[in-house]
Amino acid sequence: MKKEEIKKVVRERYARVAKQSSPYGALVSNDIQSGTCCNASTSPCCSGSASAQTISRAIGYSEEELGSVPDGANLGLGCGNPLALASLKKGEIVLDLGSGGGFDCFLAADRVGKKGKVIGVDMTPEMLERARENARKGDYKNVEFRLGEIENLPVADSSVDVVISNCVINLSTDKKRVFQEGFRALKPGGRLMISDIVLLQELPDSIKDSVTAYVGCVSGAMLKDDYLRTVKAAGFRKVKILEETAFPIDCMANDPTALAIIKDAGLSLQKVREAADSVLSVKVSGVKP
Repeated sequence: MKKEEIKKVVRERYARVAKQSSPYGALVSNDIQSGTCCNASTSPCCSGSASAQTISRAIGYSEEELGSVPDGANLGLGCGNPLALASLKKGEIVLDLGSGGGFDCFLAADRVGKKGKVIGVDMTPEMLERARENARKGDYKNVEFRLGEIENLPVADSSVDVVISNCVINLSTDKKRVFQEGFRALKPGGRLMISDIVLLQELPDSIKDSVTAYVGCVSGAMLKDDYLRTVKAAGFRKVKILEETAFPIDCMANDPTALAIIKDAGLSLQKVREAADSVLSVKVSGVKP
């Protein structure tokens, strides 16, 4: 797949997710099942009927966090809770890469307080429209959403204290550039705190070439060691994995994204299960010297 083709497909399909609604704010799209097993550590989220709330509980968000944001902000698209480990402080400026409906931004806004600020960046206009509406509903004065690509962040050099991201960097076709941009945006001493998907071994070519697997956060993922090297090469220090969770194989047969990948790639369920053994959800931290 060519980079521009991938970017176009990702933008189109996440735009579709942004337009959906449900009693929980949003259910996952038929094209991007955020209930895929790559997005959580327990089987309830691996069902096509799983709500965004169920998915978010499974990946580490508390009931208090889920209840504190506007309806429609949580789309269930993450693979972890980067804020659980970010140690945000009052007055800090936070940058969220791939902010979606604004879920993590609003949680961060509560933590940094009125003197702090949160900037969400997303390349999908429909997501931005939804996030801004959510901000209006929640009367968030310290949150701003900007249209832009995470490879070319619309923020000034050395202007933020913390960079967060939740299961988005794996969708980028230029991850090296993403980490360089995050490093540029951070102040000296600033912190990187992200959740993402990585691999323990290379995937079969048929899965690598699957658009469904890419937008499902699988085929665009890097090998774990390469991922950490890329973060370090951008200039970050004290880079480490704080937590990692294996892909839960037990729910593969009920996972709509897995079934779509099987159809796309022409592989048996067993082959996809074998590939899934190499998929991890990780929380990664780093510091700008």
